[in-house]
Amino acid sequence: MRTARPLKNRIRVLVADREGVFRLGLKKLFAVEDDLRVVAEADDAAQFLARTESFRPDVIFLQEEILAGSSLNLIAEVHRLAPRSKVVVTSSASSEDTAVQHVSSGAAGVIFKTVEPQLFLKCARRVSRGETWVSNRHVSQMAKLLTAHPDKPRRPVETLTRREKTIISYLMLGWRNREIGTHLAISEQTVKNHLRTVYDKVGVSDRLELVLYAIHQRLELPAIEADPAHL
Repeated sequence: MRTARPLKNRIRVLVADREGVFRLGLKKLFAVEDDLRVVAEADDAAQFLARTESFRPDVIFLQEEILAGSSLNLIAEVHRLAPRSKVVVTSSASSEDTAVQHVSSGAAGVIFKTVEPQLFLKCARRVSRGETWVSNRHVSQMAKLLTAHPDKPRRPVETLTRREKTIISYLMLGWRNREIGTHLAISEQTVKNHLRTVYDKVGVSDRLELVLYAIHQRLELPAIEADPAHL
């Protein structure tokens, strides 16, 4: 028989959303997990900030409409009121530009409200560990920003090897480690080893931070043509 994890060791979640059905859905989804629990809900910005300060949750799912409709920078307010809380913006149809803006403003990620329920569980766990969460679509679309501003100077990182830059190119298109390894004829573990080295070289902690770094620094990356669907 499985023993429930003590409440103090669970990932504590706040759900801020104008739709009661969505709040109830996440609450029920997390209720059956040993390591996750919704400890507070909110349906507007004022309630959201008050309950963030009172409960200081580990992970916050914040509806994009509440965020956009407030005169305050809600993400900055979370960092002030509860510095350890991680904010994930829930979106019905966020564009790649908006997703970059949310992450650049301090959000730990962006997740579509229409994704499979299990992805909310995975998202909460990863974000609570300090990782960043966005969809593959957003990662792929972010890559297009590399050519959106040709007037910006390029600042390549000279310490990166060609193989490391090639792996970054695949990440820009949302490829998984296994797909990268298969295409390059190396093991998935070798891909992970390369990524750890790259993280150390450029000072990032996960895949999305690396993609954003490549965009912001205008890295010159090798072109790739293969589609992972054909692997």
